Amino acid sequence: MHPATGVRLFGGKWHSRAMTLDPHSPSLLSTPTHLERLAQAAGAMTRAARETWLGAPVPTCPDWTVLDLVAHQGMVHRWATAAVRLDPEGMGNAASRETEGRTSADPIGWLEAGAADLIQALGQAPDDLDTLVFLKEAPRAKAFWARRQCHETTVHALDALGAVRGRPLTAADAWFDDDLALDGIDELLIGFWQRGKFAIRSAIPYAVLVRPDTSPVAWVVTISDGPVRSRRIDPEEQVAVDLTLSGTPVDLYLALWNRGGSPDDPDGALDRFREGGAITW
Repeated sequence: MHPATGVRLFGGKWHSRAMTLDPHSPSLLSTPTHLERLAQAAGAMTRAARETWLGAPVPTCPDWTVLDLVAHQGMVHRWATAAVRLDPEGMGNAASRETEGRTSADPIGWLEAGAADLIQALGQAPDDLDTLVFLKEAPRAKAFWARRQCHETTVHALDALGAVRGRPLTAADAWFDDDLALDGIDELLIGFWQRGKFAIRSAIPYAVLVRPDTSPVAWVVTISDGPVRSRRIDPEEQVAVDLTLSGTPVDLYLALWNRGGSPDDPDGALDRFREGGAITW
C-alpha cells in the first residue's frame, strides 16, 4: 500500500522463464512465427467447424451460428489479403464476400482457401509493405497484418471450438502456447483498448496491473473518462495500481478476449472492464 495515496503497490521479484518474446519490439513475436500460428489457428477453426454442424450456435458470439462465424472469418481473410495486395476494390467487397461464404456449396472449404491465400500473400509481401494499419502502436504493415490475422483467426477458432464444446473454454482446450497468448494480450491492451472505437470509460479513474505468471512482460492499464492508457512494464517493476489481474497467459488471453479462462481476479477487474465497454465479441 502506498503510504500517501492508499493505492496498493505491486512489484518485487517475479520469476520469468526463457522465452522467444521480445518485450521491446512493437510485436512480441516475429512475422514468421505469426504466419505459422495463423496457419495453426486456421486449421483448428476448420477442424472444429467440421466437428459440429453449420447451424450450431456459437456461445461466445451471441446470435451467431457456425455458418455466420465461417462466413465472417473467411470475409476478413479476403479483406486482409486485399489490403496486403494493395487491392482497394477487394477491400470494399466485404458484404458480398460474406454472402459468397454463406452460399458456398462448401463453406468450410471456402474458409480454408481464403486462409491459404492470405498466408501466401503475407509470405510474398515485402518487408517494407506500405498499406493500411489501424491499431495503436502497431508494427510495420507486413508485421501488423500477420499479427492481426493470427489473433483474429485464433480468437474465432476458439469460438468454433466453443460451439463444439457447448461451454466456456478453459486453458486446457487451447492448442497454443504462452508466447502466443502473451502476444495476443499485448495486441489487445496496447493496440485495441487505446483506440477510441473500443474505449473503456469510468467516471472514477482506476489502474489495473495485468501480470501473467512466469512472464517477461506485464501491463498497466489506466481507465478514466478519457482515452485508455496501456503500457508494458517489467514484471519486477513496482507500480501503484488499484486492481490486479493475474494467472496463466492462456487463461488471461481467454478471459480478456471474452472466450472463457479462469484467471486470478480478486478485485473484479474483468467485470470493471466489461462494464466500462471492453470488447465483448
